[in-house]
Amino acid sequence: MTENLTIPGWRHSYSGKVRDLYVPADGDQELILVVASDRISAYDHVLPTPIPDKGAVLTALSLWWFDQLADLVPNHVVSTDVPERVAGRAMICRNLSMYPVECVARGYLTGSGLAEYRTTGAVCGVELPGGLEDGSRLPEPIFTPATKAAVGEHDENVSFEAVAAQIGHDDAARLREVTLAVYARAAGIAGERGVVLADTKLEFGLDTGGALVLGDEVLTPDSSRYWPADSWQPGRAQPSFDKQYVRDWLTSPDSGWDRSSDVPPPPLPEDVVRRTRGRYVQAFERITGQVFTA
Repeated sequence: MTENLTIPGWRHSYSGKVRDLYVPADGDQELILVVASDRISAYDHVLPTPIPDKGAVLTALSLWWFDQLADLVPNHVVSTDVPERVAGRAMICRNLSMYPVECVARGYLTGSGLAEYRTTGAVCGVELPGGLEDGSRLPEPIFTPATKAAVGEHDENVSFEAVAAQIGHDDAARLREVTLAVYARAAGIAGERGVVLADTKLEFGLDTGGALVLGDEVLTPDSSRYWPADSWQPGRAQPSFDKQYVRDWLTSPDSGWDRSSDVPPPPLPEDVVRRTRGRYVQAFERITGQVFTA
């Protein structure tokens, strides 16, 4: 499923579920080319069917959000002047020393957080009030970190204390502080546009000077749950601008796929691909106020 493109001046280094990383062919270790593909993942599988223009939407939306957050935390983007073959879906970035943790902020209860709450009454060790439902707004946003998993494996929710034991209390506290500040800023901006930012996942690293830098992607439909505010209703699954549509199809009888089996997911039908692309484009346009052009 990886592309491993031949890009003049760059050498393929690593492929994740969605992104492919390239390093300078001259051996420069300061920079990295981050290419967002059209691949889509769900339930720890990279699906066999791409979503057209997805990589371009993720890149454009990340760049827009990096600008909105620049006064809160620096980001890793150096330039968008990239080779023509990956134009519109790639960024030249600083090569950071990444923290081994997914920094998740939740303002609403759903997904793995809801499952954990139903079992323990807490999420990542954060005690929550009783009686919350799927889609309930939390009394205040919470930091619910997770381990970084390899492709094909599942991220595992962990407590703040577990993160502190791994990277040190001061660094863990800084990650929590900045994650919640980014969520608060983004939730406010999204809310002004009639969109609920239910939760989001961020990744941070250190630059060569030891400064904290926001890396990877930010506040995209892949890393966040976006819901239309006018249809938000706790107690049920929410309509969304993210890849939940794909998840729902995969677990429906229509797909014929057994999630508990070892069989990989089937290809996505054309209408699911079209509607999923539409949700990504809609998320970009509604949040940024710009028209997406492929």
